[in-house]
Amino acid sequence: MALKWWKKAVVYQIYPLSFQDSNGDGIGDLKGIISRLDYLKNLGVDVIWLSPVYQSPMDDNGYDISDYLSIDPIFGTMDDMKDLIKVAHEKGLKLIMDLVVNHTSDEHIWFKEARSSQDNRYRDYYIWKDEPTPIGSVFGGPAWTYDETSKQYYFHLFSKRQPDLNWKNKELRQHIYQIVNTWLDMGIDGFRLDVIDLIGKDVDRFQLSDGPYLYPFLQELYDTCFKDRDIMTVGEMPGLSIERARDITEKGLLDMVFQFAHVGLDEMPGQGKWALKPLDLVEFKKVFTRLQHLMYQKGWNSLFLSNHDQPRVVSRYGSLEYRKESAKMLATVLYGMQGTPYVYQGEEIGMTGIRFSSMDQYRDIETKQIYQILKNEGLTEESIMASIYAKSRDNSRTPFQWDQTKHAGFTQGNPWIDVNPNYLEINAQHDVQDSHGVFQYYKDLFALRKKLDVFTEGDFRLLHQEDQELFMYERHHEDQHVLVIGSFANRERNITLPYQNMSLLISNDHAVEIKPEMKIPPYFACIIRIGG
Repeated sequence: MALKWWKKAVVYQIYPLSFQDSNGDGIGDLKGIISRLDYLKNLGVDVIWLSPVYQSPMDDNGYDISDYLSIDPIFGTMDDMKDLIKVAHEKGLKLIMDLVVNHTSDEHIWFKEARSSQDNRYRDYYIWKDEPTPIGSVFGGPAWTYDETSKQYYFHLFSKRQPDLNWKNKELRQHIYQIVNTWLDMGIDGFRLDVIDLIGKDVDRFQLSDGPYLYPFLQELYDTCFKDRDIMTVGEMPGLSIERARDITEKGLLDMVFQFAHVGLDEMPGQGKWALKPLDLVEFKKVFTRLQHLMYQKGWNSLFLSNHDQPRVVSRYGSLEYRKESAKMLATVLYGMQGTPYVYQGEEIGMTGIRFSSMDQYRDIETKQIYQILKNEGLTEESIMASIYAKSRDNSRTPFQWDQTKHAGFTQGNPWIDVNPNYLEINAQHDVQDSHGVFQYYKDLFALRKKLDVFTEGDFRLLHQEDQELFMYERHHEDQHVLVIGSFANRERNITLPYQNMSLLISNDHAVEIKPEMKIPPYFACIIRIGG
């Protein structure tokens, strides 16, 4: 049976606000994206994942949608969107869109109608109560807000301007399916479904992620929209266990899942994303080993470390001192595994996080809310900012660094969020021209993945499980056998390899000779072929 195309594909996430501005208003747009498609094609990308460009008041940067079938003017027009689809397809690129159907904007016509009176036909499209229950918002504070007009509380797991939809309402679901099919009929190649694990919730029983209605709703969505279409679907499901993620992908309800078991390992357990601790590499390896073993021949993985909600991975798990080396190392250990690789814009040139000097420079609603919450709790400014420097979503949302010109070539105007000052050293123009740059390494790594079936179909065996500095594993498929090595150490160290007949496939330091007894430099990475 032939592999599904998305199993060999490389996906590149574009955050439109920050990718490329074409008209000088300081905001990235669709025409800007079209102008940069050759850059993505050169990298070896197959699929573009486009974060939301729908009509939105931008309370949460487009993840608060007020009209699913309109393009927000800040990004362009529907004709621009159709042009993007057309030009991408002409270049051999596929395009998937972000779909946010757990909640809408409070400016969506459904919610405007719903809050107008308790008898309105759209009232049941949302979740209402006379008295709030003790459920907290992901962004901090209560998940219930009182509506003065209709004299009830409405439910919102995120911002109070993002009321949750009531998926138990059949008419609502049919509306959503019409929206999905309209976009698919327009020619897009699939969807990334935002926090889709929440649509099956039962608020009365405090079952939110992976609620009792998740499977039937996903099945209905599949049957009504996805079945018999040659598309790609990925569900963001941060609250799902690895086992449940496997079941959903094995049943084919979604092609793959963003499962978050590995992205909270620098957080104090049970204390939320802002309570920091150092990464435990042993724990990190155990999580990925479970993912690889549970999904092997039974489901499918999404391979990611960065996105618009996560910090820049070099700043998070790598080293600013060894920026290029650690960027390549992290890509090696991640993309050597089984699953579909995801690249977040700027990851391929080793972009880093941001430390703004003032809270006035931050734009992220979550960051602003947590700053006030932690301040009210009596935490010191120093400790609050340490958490924000590490975990703010604005780390990944500063404009793409194209070149050394003003505002990094992102815009001719004033950018909506400040550019990282290090763009003079870290930019695409410089990195693409560097034969030892991060871009070229990513390009070579993706070409290698596509060449050898072992990366798509091979099994996984972790080596040196308890080593706190080394991530080493083997992959086998038929006559293909590879060894992947990544050092998280900021020092030289010695390693022993259990093989004699070895040949180098890719390395971030070609001065290192591959042999059974090796001394490797800080943040070294390579992939070795074992045998003939």
